[in-house]
Amino acid sequence: MQTEQGLADQLRQTSREFKSLEETHHRLDGELNELQRRHVLTPQEEVVKKHLQKEKLAMKDKMAELIRQYREQGTPQAAH
Repeated sequence: MQTEQGLADQLRQTSREFKSLEETHHRLDGELNELQRRHVLTPQEEVVKKHLQKEKLAMKDKMAELIRQYREQGTPQAAH
């Protein structure tokens, strides 16, 4: 049985959907890091931060679902 990292590596190479989700996740992570470097956030920046956190979590959940499907079926569900 492959590790989750091994499955993610395979999906990176075979699934455009997974690769796109991962790229979006990394972009959101960078945006969140930029916000978190500030000592004080405006109320609007706090709202943006919460939105980015939710969106990042959604990307992570979708990637985990693709990994789960790949593990169960042996092939990516959406290898566009």
